[in-house]
Amino acid sequence: MTNSAEPVRFPDSFIWGAATASYQIEGAAREDGRGPSIWDTFSRTPGKVHHGHTGDVACDHYHRYRDDVALMAELGLHTYRFSIAWPRVRPDGTGPVNPYGLDFYDRLVDELRGHGIEPIVTLYHWDLPQPLEDRGGWTNRETAEFFAEYARAVYTRLGDRVNTWTTLNEPWCSAYLGYGNGVHAPGRADAGAAFQAVHHLLLGHGLANQALRAAGASTVGITVNPVAVSPADPHSDADARAVHLVDGLQNRIFLDPLLRGGYPADVLDHMRRFTGVEHIRDGDEKIIGEPIDLLGINYYSPTYVAGRDGAPGSDAYPGTEGVEFVPPAPPLTDMGWQIQPSGMTALLEKLGRDYPGVPLMITENGAAFPDQPDAGGDQVADTSRIDYLDGHLRAAHAAITAGVDLRGYLVWSLLDNFEWALGYAKRFGIVYVDYLTQRRVPKASARWYQEVIRRNGVG
Repeated sequence: MTNSAEPVRFPDSFIWGAATASYQIEGAAREDGRGPSIWDTFSRTPGKVHHGHTGDVACDHYHRYRDDVALMAELGLHTYRFSIAWPRVRPDGTGPVNPYGLDFYDRLVDELRGHGIEPIVTLYHWDLPQPLEDRGGWTNRETAEFFAEYARAVYTRLGDRVNTWTTLNEPWCSAYLGYGNGVHAPGRADAGAAFQAVHHLLLGHGLANQALRAAGASTVGITVNPVAVSPADPHSDADARAVHLVDGLQNRIFLDPLLRGGYPADVLDHMRRFTGVEHIRDGDEKIIGEPIDLLGINYYSPTYVAGRDGAPGSDAYPGTEGVEFVPPAPPLTDMGWQIQPSGMTALLEKLGRDYPGVPLMITENGAAFPDQPDAGGDQVADTSRIDYLDGHLRAAHAAITAGVDLRGYLVWSLLDNFEWALGYAKRFGIVYVDYLTQRRVPKASARWYQEVIRRNGVG
């Protein structure tokens, strides 16, 4: 049953949209000069991705973007956040620009603008060109420099029609899951490499920020996935220490350099357990900390931790031995993630307190559920997703009411898609995709969201 709470309305200027990522939807993995990415390589490595699924075809958005944009317009989206595939633009990561790759994004941006939809470009959503990984990937400082060159090339082509630019999506995932425990591409499991990747990702953001500004960009930001880490027992000193450690590895390691000018001392000490910090050069933190105009927030579920002697910690958080990550409590999504809208409110209020002065946007929020069409194939009754979105929009509104400068909300995701290491096993979309026929079926949640946008509120 859907939420029956009182109606809430958002500010008149509030922005409503949806988000996707290049490797998850585009397909056309070998067309028009696109080079291989680390996800092409990873998905072909036996045992890494569910059932050996790849993004070779995905949602075939590369060929079907016009129909997809028409569907966005039908739903009333104000904006659409998508990512550029670096291997389409510079197949080897460093060399000449591939004009055919940029042509696709040129057409996409024009199609969006033709339907009155504002594009938001993310320059990196995890699909690093494989030749750069062969040179060390994000453990190599050169990758940050090449990223800035790539950012400049994309802006040169699209900057006259794209007003909002985000550099990276969730560098936490790129560093810790890609280099720390190997769950994501490139599949390396080396804690020291993970911390080197953290810094070079942030440096890449800073250098790209500079390059975009120099080229004329007016709105530049980054998207992170912070968590309001909570103690299992609010009266436990051991739990409080666990919170501080995990908060350092999840949040402060990114947000403090971005918004306060440098890494926290305790986080640097923690890094030194696994790697030297010589890769953090004089002047780097100044580059990373140059002002941004927007901080994108991806929120899905809360994190609870406890200090427990002998607890193994998590390989996604290097050096957390002695920390118990409390198993999520029901209700859960199909990902096994705890559904707790109040966690979004707490997170937004904490960010507003700790890092004031930077406008926020929910750049991803959504849930996977095992959706299937009805017998006729024309209806997908995803009431659980509607309940999830209703609760989280109310949580976002509560944060605005508390004074948080939250500018917009982008649902994840527009389409069911390739869910990284889980392949096509999980469905996050508000639009159902039949992967055999590529038929799109708007779910009940899509029609619900259409009405939310029309009303500028829920209920």
